[in-house]
Amino acid sequence: MNAMTQENLRSAFGGESQAHMRYRIWGEKAKEEGYPNVQRLFMAISDAEQVHATHHFKALGDVSGDFSVTSGAGFGLGNTSENLQGGINGELFEVEQMYPAYIAVAEMQEEKSALRAYKYAIEAEKTHAELFTQAKKQVDQGKDIEADKIYLCPVCGFVSITGEEEACPLCGVKKEKFVEY
Repeated sequence: MNAMTQENLRSAFGGESQAHMRYRIWGEKAKEEGYPNVQRLFMAISDAEQVHATHHFKALGDVSGDFSVTSGAGFGLGNTSENLQGGINGELFEVEQMYPAYIAVAEMQEEKSALRAYKYAIEAEKTHAELFTQAKKQVDQGKDIEADKIYLCPVCGFVSITGEEEACPLCGVKKEKFVEY
């Protein structure tokens, strides 16, 4: 595997791993502030980030050793509205800047496993940004989101609050495989 793709995969792994933990922390804050459905949304998206980190880790294949990993990560614990904005900002950074650059490198270097991991992630991150945006609008009005159940596709990290999908629109996995929150 090419060195640049390796570095990008490690960076993406680091960023997704940090997002996983950050969303869990922000989810607890939402619960404390009386937004239990926003808390479940944070948890579902947190687990989606773990799915992405796992894909990146596995795409590295037999690359092993100790590496310093540089990855972007938002820090700070604000109120739920501020934390949702932090989530929006992070997801949009991945969609608009990070993953397009990583995809371009992986395409140039013909790194198929990295490409698959990145493409699942970028498409799922678009839905995460939209869900966080919807949730922020509700929280800014003092309301929780309406979501009886929240669903996570365990293959690609797609998240739905409607459950209307019969299969994942990103990877095709049947709804029966989705994880409920």
